[in-house]
Amino acid sequence: MALGKDGSSLTAELNRLAGTTGKAQQGAANAYASTTGLGVNAALNIKADANRQPSAYKGLNAVCNELASTTGKSTVAALRSINV
Repeated sequence: MALGKDGSSLTAELNRLAGTTGKAQQGAANAYASTTGLGVNAALNIKADANRQPSAYKGLNAVCNELASTTGKSTVAALRSINV
């Protein structure tokens, strides 16, 4: 199990969480969420709550903090704190 690395990009963190390498943000987010064809924000909202409806989607920063069980962190810092 490992945490993300300081200075890593959003794309790198999504790939780390998804267990992939070289995917673009959208592809890595869908791999992490076990979804297909969704945008980054939609995929992460589904990962956080499979029953969440689009009208209730949280913003990218908020959903990343939700996934990481953190508050107040930047999007990438929240994802870095997820141990996989």
